[in-house]
Amino acid sequence: MKKLIVFSLLAIGLLSAAAIRQNDKYFEILKNLDIFATMYKEVNANYVDDLNPNALMRTGIDAMLGSLDPYTVYYSEDQIEDVRTENTGQFGGIGAVIGERDGGKVVVVLPNEGYPAQKAGLKRGDEIIAINGIDVKNDYDKASLYLRGQSSSSINLKVLRPGEGPLDFKVDFERIELPNVPYSGMVDAKVGYIKLTGFREDASKEVKNALRELKKEGAEKIILDLRDNGGGLLNEAVNISNIFIDKGQLVVTTKGKLEEMNATYNALNAATDTEIPLAVLINSSSASASEIVAGVMQDYDRGILVGRKSYGKGLVQRTLPLSYNSQMKVTIAKYYTPSGRCIQAIDYSSRNPDGSVGKIADSLKTAFRTENGRPVYDGGGIDPDVQVERPRLSPVAIGLLKEDLIFKFANQYSGTVPQIQNAQSFELPEKLYLDFKKWVNDKTFSYSSPLQTKIDELKVTAERYGETDKIGQALKQLEAVLSRDVQSDMEKSKEEIKYLIKEEFAMRQHLERGQIEASFSFDNDLKRAIQLLNNPIEYNKILSGR
Repeated sequence: MKKLIVFSLLAIGLLSAAAIRQNDKYFEILKNLDIFATMYKEVNANYVDDLNPNALMRTGIDAMLGSLDPYTVYYSEDQIEDVRTENTGQFGGIGAVIGERDGGKVVVVLPNEGYPAQKAGLKRGDEIIAINGIDVKNDYDKASLYLRGQSSSSINLKVLRPGEGPLDFKVDFERIELPNVPYSGMVDAKVGYIKLTGFREDASKEVKNALRELKKEGAEKIILDLRDNGGGLLNEAVNISNIFIDKGQLVVTTKGKLEEMNATYNALNAATDTEIPLAVLINSSSASASEIVAGVMQDYDRGILVGRKSYGKGLVQRTLPLSYNSQMKVTIAKYYTPSGRCIQAIDYSSRNPDGSVGKIADSLKTAFRTENGRPVYDGGGIDPDVQVERPRLSPVAIGLLKEDLIFKFANQYSGTVPQIQNAQSFELPEKLYLDFKKWVNDKTFSYSSPLQTKIDELKVTAERYGETDKIGQALKQLEAVLSRDVQSDMEKSKEEIKYLIKEEFAMRQHLERGQIEASFSFDNDLKRAIQLLNNPIEYNKILSGR
């Protein structure tokens, strides 16, 4: 009886201590809110210059949330429509990508196939100079405001098209629903390819339909491209995984501070195909839901991952309503792949220039095992089973792209461009390449090699320490060796420049489909995936871990 009384008193004491701690926390919150409100009021009243209260508060909110992680963010009322578009892929517009080119011109970058801009006759390269009679020349922000509106209404556009002068178009507004799968097709006689760019509503349905159609076309192996896919809806990641794994298998587990955030997600439906050989392409911009799908395929040894380490975002967000029609997206949990690993990057801030996760010490990583016993690791993205070096364009090709010279050439080119029936197999005529070289000969654009960059850095260091006289002559000799000869440099990089020109004209004739198909000939990730899928011994060896 005495033991029971002692135990009861101890329990009451623990509860009281917990209640005190909780009350202390609420007191600290209220105290700091009061301090912040008082400070905010006094700064606005006394600071020497006039302040914008909204801008000042936004700076404080962003800094506060930014100290947590990069994904907990605040949305003001005027940002909500953009958030809705991002989450659903639906908005009222003309169905075209609009951008700034050539010194600030508002240009049609890419009409979306089957949408009002294409139907009205707008083309890549058209410069928009007026909307409903309002001048928007060289004013991208103003143009963006007028290029979205209510479905069933329309706008009048005036555009400049090289060689044709000003043209007028009446373009309808329409509910634009961005596809999650903008392309699927055969990349060789037996390999089908599915490009997945988002995890919005119906993404799994689109992938499933694409897979079924490809199998009808003779696909016996599949490539699922998740490169540059930043993720989206968790349930779509679960459903897409379910296409390739059996009903009942674990897909992902989430764990948060609140009990309600802890959940287990299993495949709920019969799989579409659990046997077809599969390669999944990933890179440093494959994040979140993409990493769930890639992680599931790897953990179950269901397919091979090809490319580069993924982004490393193992966090789950939820959007919460705030006052005055504002919202906050807040991190509520971490997710774990079937093997038990969380691929969240340990350090949110330390990333390479291309966005990839920096090297993580082995001592900070924990090893997990796939179904076949292969080691996989947590702590910083998903490592591909087959690493492919990131493609690097030559300095001269980068210079041409930075100055939009290939884009401008295509706008102005008056020669005959052959009809491109199949962008994948299309070979750029030599005459078109020679015409480009001749056209670019009198254009000014800058580029430098990595060696030239190092020489420039050395010159700065020498000047800082007063050593220029000692190495000045040697530097001049090095620069003479590296002096640019545009025509010579273009000839050295002929194949990649021909590819960029081919992609430009394929895009103009066949829009996004043309752009994607043209890229196949220059896509090392894709080529390696095809090679592995067509070599069952090597494919199975990777998955078995032998």
